[in-house]
Amino acid sequence: MGSVTFDLEQTPVREINHFIHKDADIGDKIAITNAGGAHSIACGCDKELEIIIDGHAGYYAGGMNKDAEITISGSAGTGVGENMMSGKIHVKGFASNGAGASAHGGLLVINGDAGLRCGISLKGGDIVVGGSVGSFSGFMAQAGRMVICGNAADALGDSLYEAIIYLRGEVKSLGADAQFEPMTDDDYAVVAELLSQAGEDFKKFDPKEFKRIASSKSLYHWNSDANQEY
Repeated sequence: MGSVTFDLEQTPVREINHFIHKDADIGDKIAITNAGGAHSIACGCDKELEIIIDGHAGYYAGGMNKDAEITISGSAGTGVGENMMSGKIHVKGFASNGAGASAHGGLLVINGDAGLRCGISLKGGDIVVGGSVGSFSGFMAQAGRMVICGNAADALGDSLYEAIIYLRGEVKSLGADAQFEPMTDDDYAVVAELLSQAGEDFKKFDPKEFKRIASSKSLYHWNSDANQEY
């Protein structure tokens, strides 16, 4: 186990990612300073590392993450945590469009708001958002959980499959096939656990304040009489 620091003003992203993939050892702590909105920082991690990104990250930060724990001290651009398999990514600021897209596993935490299509095509990962989310968040989410501590814009959960969305605030509209369902004791326990995993900033939220959104499953089978209306 060791500690190493890279300065993105001195070392390009390609070299840093090469070190992460080839030379870093399990348990290493890697600090990346002067991020400056660079794209694809810490993509493709496949071992247990602690990676701290100082500053704002560009597109696809932490994409395809496996096992690593990645902290971004600023905000993140499009596709943070895209297709992540496991581990944890914590964005201390805001996240742009498509956060956590197609994530199969792991936990994505966003302290602030998230943009359009947060959790699109979610396939098993968990996402906790401290603020609000943009339109079409949870679109075609197939598995996993989303906890939204703020509000949601239009078409939340459009074309949901087996994923569950927990919303604390208000929603402008639900998408096709999404519906509110009663919260159960198991749901409250899930929300409490995910808030706990998200960290200290999320302990202020009460699981009892959340609502459950799931699929009504009317899209599971084609209906010739639906006339494109669900």
